Amino acid sequence: MWAVTSSKERHYCRSPQIHNAVEHAALVPGALLAVSALAAGSAAHSILSHPPPRGNVEWWGTCSSGTSCKGPCDSAKDKAPFNNVYVPKTYVQRGQALDVGWGRLNHPGGFVRLAMVPFNQSDSWAAFNDNVLKYTCYETNCGPADRADKTFGYLNGPGNDPCTTTVTIPNNIPDGTAVTLQWIWYGGGIYYGQPDTSFGEYYSCSDMIVRGGPLSADKPAPVFQGGDVTYPGTDTCKYWGSNRVGDCSFGARVPSPVDGDLLSQSLEPCMHGPPRQGRPFGMDPPPAVYNPPPKYAQS
Repeated sequence: MWAVTSSKERHYCRSPQIHNAVEHAALVPGALLAVSALAAGSAAHSILSHPPPRGNVEWWGTCSSGTSCKGPCDSAKDKAPFNNVYVPKTYVQRGQALDVGWGRLNHPGGFVRLAMVPFNQSDSWAAFNDNVLKYTCYETNCGPADRADKTFGYLNGPGNDPCTTTVTIPNNIPDGTAVTLQWIWYGGGIYYGQPDTSFGEYYSCSDMIVRGGPLSADKPAPVFQGGDVTYPGTDTCKYWGSNRVGDCSFGARVPSPVDGDLLSQSLEPCMHGPPRQGRPFGMDPPPAVYNPPPKYAQS
């Protein structure tokens, strides 16, 4: 499976903040008025902040299934900046705990899935699904700017804290192998200020080269790191909709934009219903009883 690949061309990405300001603005009163300012003054790659993501041009750097970017990466491998010999490469070692970060982008809840495949297989959903390394909570160590703000529910307010986790580089990858780390956010809320709605899936990828570290033939099993701002110290996360990758990909459907109708640019929301507490699908049986966030708890 693991093989060395080469680099050939560069693909530039624009700031996702323009797209995200429109897509996610409803949580922040008056935020739609700030879109033009963001367009003039912001610079970023995509929802994944580090390691450096591929990005894209068509969707302003971000990759949302609801706006017809279907993954498994934010851009196809033939458009990845990694192909350009003049683009600096990221090198990692087997067994290294790689820092992975993203911005909360004014939205709560959900899961992050991390998977790694050879670069030359990075257009394959099947390859990523077969090589999942880790699941964690989207708000693993981040949360709303004002924890007392209950406008959209308990701990659901706006805020763009940096969120981070680590993922261990597998020991079964040979030296010199170009690999792709896939980042997926799913099960998140809240769409356009509607507390009981879930987002579709978001995808991002980062390319790097493995060299050094202990070598082993063993393939690592996926792990889950639970605990978020709502359920700290637990093996669970707060999420909306579904806890399974693929349920909010919208399949082959694409939006039909209508001039003057901002919401028509996306298929979102994916599902309706209050936030839930749980683990990613397939990651061990959940405990018998979960407690809803305080807003939904019965007196």
